[in-house]
Amino acid sequence: MNAPISPVKQWLTASELAEAQLPSLPETERGVRKMAAREGWPSRDRIGRGGGREYPLEALPAEARAAYLGRHLQAVEVPVVLQASQSPAEPETSDLCGRAAEARDARLALLQILDRYIAESGVTKRLADQHFCDLYNSERIEVADWIRRHVRSITPSTLFRWRAARRDGRTKRLGVDKAAARKGCGVLDQANGGEVKTFLLALLVKQPHLTAKHLRRALEAQFEGGLDLVSRYGEIRRVPVPPLRTIQWAIGRWKEELKVELTALTNPDAFKSKYRASGRNSYRHVTRLNQLWMIDASPADVLCSDGRHSIYAAIDVYSRRLLISVSRTPRAAAVCALMRRTILAWGAPDRVKTDNGSDFTARQTTMLMANLGIDVSYSQPFTPEEKAFVERAIGTLQRGLMPLLEGFIGHDVADRKQIEQRKAFAARLGEDPAETFCVALTGADLQRECDRWVEAMYMHEPHAGLGKRTPFELVSASREAIRTVDERALDILLMPIAGRDGIRTVSKSGIRIDHHWYLVPHLMPETRVLVRMDPADLGRAYLFTPEGDEFLGEATCPVLAGIDPAAAVRAVKAEQKRIIDERMAPVKAEVKKLAKGPRLADLVMRQAARDAGKLVELPKPRVEHTTPQIEAAIEAMTPRHARPVELRPDDAAIHAELVAAAEADAPVPAPESTVKAFPEQPKHRFRRAVELERRIAAGQGVSTDEALWLGRYQTSAEYLAHQDLHRDFGDEWLFA
Repeated sequence: MNAPISPVKQWLTASELAEAQLPSLPETERGVRKMAAREGWPSRDRIGRGGGREYPLEALPAEARAAYLGRHLQAVEVPVVLQASQSPAEPETSDLCGRAAEARDARLALLQILDRYIAESGVTKRLADQHFCDLYNSERIEVADWIRRHVRSITPSTLFRWRAARRDGRTKRLGVDKAAARKGCGVLDQANGGEVKTFLLALLVKQPHLTAKHLRRALEAQFEGGLDLVSRYGEIRRVPVPPLRTIQWAIGRWKEELKVELTALTNPDAFKSKYRASGRNSYRHVTRLNQLWMIDASPADVLCSDGRHSIYAAIDVYSRRLLISVSRTPRAAAVCALMRRTILAWGAPDRVKTDNGSDFTARQTTMLMANLGIDVSYSQPFTPEEKAFVERAIGTLQRGLMPLLEGFIGHDVADRKQIEQRKAFAARLGEDPAETFCVALTGADLQRECDRWVEAMYMHEPHAGLGKRTPFELVSASREAIRTVDERALDILLMPIAGRDGIRTVSKSGIRIDHHWYLVPHLMPETRVLVRMDPADLGRAYLFTPEGDEFLGEATCPVLAGIDPAAAVRAVKAEQKRIIDERMAPVKAEVKKLAKGPRLADLVMRQAARDAGKLVELPKPRVEHTTPQIEAAIEAMTPRHARPVELRPDDAAIHAELVAAAEADAPVPAPESTVKAFPEQPKHRFRRAVELERRIAAGQGVSTDEALWLGRYQTSAEYLAHQDLHRDFGDEWLFA
């Protein structure tokens, strides 16, 4: 609420001025009249009773005038809408921000106070401006600190310009940031067209630890003779290298203005952690427990009495619940131990996200994930942000628990040095690290402390990513079924494999593991197996198929198991003989049958004849091929006949008598037969054989020649082939 403004008299008598006891004025009426006469104050006759002279208020010294006005103008409150620097800007000035917008609002606030003063004081605007300036400059007007921070003093002409800018709607002119106006105008910013600034920044990027003294000497060496500056009129002038303080100030300002850019070049890891753009809610598709886990490892920031250990962490992305496993060495066995504890506690996950470290990509680890049916995805090298949940969880553990434990060695080298320096150099000279860091915990103790911290603190801390809920609340509220794994089966799958890949080939001596021979009585030589070693018994190994999906049995090392090697070998031989006899018994019986039956050659030829009888070759067109040589050969093979010779009459008569006598003695010739004999076909021969077989079966007699022919024909391949056809198609085919 604004304080009232009492009426201000513009003309005062000497008596009134003396009674007011104003600074810079005498304390008596006579002294005031003398001062007025000496300084030539304007005056007028007093209006009213008593007469006398009155002096105008503006004739008083500024200090006295401000004191008088201040008594009549109580504390001025700034309107609420202007008390904050974040007041809404006008549309045409919406591009102002920061100090410029705050300066504009401060000037508008003072104009608003001045308007109220003019309205309530009853004086003219000219006098009100002068009085207001006196009051403000003498701090008789109490305003908000942020207003006085931007406006230290004012004059009537300043108020006139502000009022004109407000009237014309150009309030952007009231927003002035002097620091921003000077930005980039320094000598080092503009010298040589910006080459000096680029040169200095390049030196800082190459060696961030250079001091201003180093940089100034480098400038003197690089730009001999001074620096070139261009004035606003285009004139080039040579200036010397600025002093050390100027370089220090410029370097400090550049480091602040270009903090992100310089960090990206000088410390990429810090840039990635603090400034590089990153998304949020990348795993919104994870909507249930055990849908996605992330696992990772890091050296513990605590030194144990049995050495420094590594912590392996698994986090469920949906609920953010965490499980920690402490291991002495970062190996695949440590990853398997983490998975065993987590699966037994939470159930089996659908997918696991991890990095490409050797312990996470080892064959033992990948085999375990495959055997459990867990999909594994690996992040790209040097991209910890791809598994940010587990990275942050490990950081929370290191910062939240490790400083509370004995043997804390710090999060980095700087922390470690600071811890070491708690003792004087002479006191820690020759000390063991265990003494320096007060080591008292073992690896087992560290595991217990991690479990306690997770259960008592971490699980009950609200998470921003969970909507301020705790991991315990999400786990308790879930009704999703979990996939459990039998502990005994899990222990078998977690057994270490032999050697690098676990694959061995059975020989007649068994399988060789770490220079020891393990006897395998139930497997034949040349069998490939996957070998898992029993951690509790070095003399025993478990054998599976190379894919690990079938258990084949156990292998035993007599030396490590404390068994008589000779007796073990005899037992293996006996078992091997039993297996062979059992498997080969049907084969041996079939061999005996083959020995009593027809010869193998006869069986093969019989099948060949059957196959040949089922094939019929189609006729092909024929063209006689001849050459002069072929014709000569044919002529040579053709029998030659003697040419007929004409007989003499006497000889002809004798020839006729002989022919007649021969014809008379010759028998009467039989009539010429019209039947032509065709070659007998295979089918005809088989038909004749069938008829003979049927006659014999019916008890009818056959001749000796027919019986002999039938016996020979029945052993031929032609007969066997036609017999199969007859058996398949019957008499219709036979007599067709």
